[in-house]
Amino acid sequence: MAAYSCASIPKGAVAVKPFDKERYLGKWYEIARKDFKFERNLNNTTAEYTLNDDGTIKVVNRGFNTVKKEWTQAIGKAKFAGDQNTAMLKVSFFGPFYSGYNVIALDIEYKYALVAGKNLKYLWILSRETTIPEDVKDKYLKIAEDIGFDTSDLIWGEHDKQ
Repeated sequence: MAAYSCASIPKGAVAVKPFDKERYLGKWYEIARKDFKFERNLNNTTAEYTLNDDGTIKVVNRGFNTVKKEWTQAIGKAKFAGDQNTAMLKVSFFGPFYSGYNVIALDIEYKYALVAGKNLKYLWILSRETTIPEDVKDKYLKIAEDIGFDTSDLIWGEHDKQ
């Protein structure tokens, strides 16, 4: 059981430090992602982070399922894998099972983030707005590719629904 609950980070990736969780809280728009079963067919995807009373972070992921033509959401929680000054967290949507959530690039204003999961199968580009400047996009793609991510299969989301 312990093997399933540990968080990790891809080899070569480094979590952002120093990290201010208070500034990271709030709503993020998913600009791009590696596809995986829990987000398959979703568009207009957002993630919202708020602080729980126990110090963990409530995670609400929401998206529009383009096949079922309906909104769906998943609620989970995140906690730091180590000290709270390092953006290396673990997130759970299914009870005791946690997976890595690592902010590996973040602009100084906390407007754009590059997030890696536990391995090279999980990657997200997030923005506080529904778009991201081309220079930030290029920078984040280069960081991801230098780590070993194949960015050719990223799904670029749309944000055209309320």
